Amino acid sequence: MLSFIRHFAGVKTDQAMQVGIEALVRWDPKGATEAELRAMEQRLDELGLEVAQARASYEREKKEADAIQTLLNQRMAAAELLQTQVAVEFDAARRASLEKSLNTLLDMLEQMTPDVEREVSEAADAQSFLAMLETTYADAGSKLKAARSQLERAERDMKRAEQQREAAERQAESARRAAGLSSTTNSLSVALKAMNDAAARDLAQAQAATAKAKLLAPTRPEQDDPNLAAALAAASGTLLPAQSPATAWHD
Repeated sequence: MLSFIRHFAGVKTDQAMQVGIEALVRWDPKGATEAELRAMEQRLDELGLEVAQARASYEREKKEADAIQTLLNQRMAAAELLQTQVAVEFDAARRASLEKSLNTLLDMLEQMTPDVEREVSEAADAQSFLAMLETTYADAGSKLKAARSQLERAERDMKRAEQQREAAERQAESARRAAGLSSTTNSLSVALKAMNDAAARDLAQAQAATAKAKLLAPTRPEQDDPNLAAALAAASGTLLPAQSPATAWHD
């Protein structure tokens, strides 16, 4: 039960940390990306150090393996030479000495064979480990390079999007200004139309008044012909200033 609670608490802690990290990433994606790139670069540096150490270890193991292999080859060549000498030696004492030396050498070869095999195996293992680290280092370098390229591309995309947004805002502002100018122009047109209509009405009224005045004013014959004037005056019950009623009627 205690083990379950401990592991459950650990899971919850990991989940809380993950949620916190995701919140930070959403809040500052560029900063989070830079932090991740720095972590990748630090890991790459660590791998580079491991590669250097593994290479030094491999070179040391290879040198030791080559040295013991060279010694083995030399002793084997010496053993073959001693065998040849034993085969052609007729002096018993000399032959016995050569055989003793040959047996000693053969014992040495037998004893060193496991050491040679071990050194060769260790050198091979060191080479395999170095190759694995070099592959891991190359992959990490490629991932870091790709991540930096993606970040640069994302920054370019963000910059381009920002420029497009600013251009769109400028266009929208121009459209708003154009709309305001159109509204002003429409208002001006309405005002001018109202003024023109008023002027037309005033002109029409003036023309109507003039026509009425002409219609009501005496015509020229009515003014020039005294008989016509006197008749019109009599018809309207008006006496002309220069004539009496009798005189006007008599005429």
